[in-house]
Amino acid sequence: MQVAQIKFNAFESISDEDCQQRIIAAKNKLGKNLVILGHHYQHESVYRHADYTGDSLKLSRIVESLDAKYIVFLGVHFMAEVANILSRPDQITVLPDLAAGCSMADMANLSKVERSYKELSKILSFDEVVTPVTYINSAADLKAFCGEHGGIVCTSTNATKIIEWSFKQREKVLFFPDQNLGRWSGHKMGISLDEMPVWDPDLPLGGLTETQIKKAKIFLWKGHCAVHQMFRLQNIERFREEHPDGKVISHPECPFEVCSHSDYVGSTEYILKTITDAPQGTKWLVGTELNLVNRLANQMKSEGKLVQFMSHVICECSTMARIDPQHLAWCLENIINEKPVNIIRVPDDEAKLAKLTLDRMLMVS
Repeated sequence: MQVAQIKFNAFESISDEDCQQRIIAAKNKLGKNLVILGHHYQHESVYRHADYTGDSLKLSRIVESLDAKYIVFLGVHFMAEVANILSRPDQITVLPDLAAGCSMADMANLSKVERSYKELSKILSFDEVVTPVTYINSAADLKAFCGEHGGIVCTSTNATKIIEWSFKQREKVLFFPDQNLGRWSGHKMGISLDEMPVWDPDLPLGGLTETQIKKAKIFLWKGHCAVHQMFRLQNIERFREEHPDGKVISHPECPFEVCSHSDYVGSTEYILKTITDAPQGTKWLVGTELNLVNRLANQMKSEGKLVQFMSHVICECSTMARIDPQHLAWCLENIINEKPVNIIRVPDDEAKLAKLTLDRMLMVS
């Protein structure tokens, strides 16, 4: 008898504790047919079940080596799309909650990027002068746009290296959707701030003059991460007053003044490695997502390290938090019944172009 797909409402009233047991049981039953990938920003209640953890670049590299039929991604929509693009056609990628999106990724959509292409083309020959670079925190169709126009994808780990590659192709870069990552990466390369104007896709010519467009080296899309945008210079100043011997480490999605007043700036993997490798008893102020900082703070207690969250305001990635034990248990039990839910499948033509940009990134990195 054919088994029907289980509806999520059957899991809504199940306790976290019961879900944990059901997740473990489902993983044991599925065995090698299942791999769970977990991004560092995920809540501990689901993060603990990941077979592999990492930032976007690390998880992208892992995907291509997986043999499991089912890849369950504890992350957000664009991450699951990347997994689908880089995996084999016979593998199935599942996102436990389709509402797990990314507010930054939503700040750049295909219609706005295509309109920006036309606006810039009024002043210069886009495909001869501009390399489009999209942060991996973007939809698959934007990666496909970059593939079609000689562009590439970057992550917070490799952004500077990717921009250097881009300048070898063409003299300017359109960087979207996160202006903070683009600005900090360009700054590290010695590009002045006035050569990196903000491009507002909702304004004619991006809100720039013809002179500004011709002078620009990097056009920074008017977009940002809602979590990292919350960190402030005052947070750093207060920490340094309390802990003069302390160190500040920030993610490059933070505002420029936060990055420029930090001792270290880097991706989540970089943050984890830097603090883990630091001497015992050191003190750290960390500017990135709350779940990662809390997890790291607990891990470092045994070494006498103080790991403090940068903001006095709760800065959790609310869309990441949508993936909870109930959604994970629900999707795993449907996989057991061979009725997988929330399958992420990028259209073939889009996936082909998007894969070009991801392959370029992995090659350059």
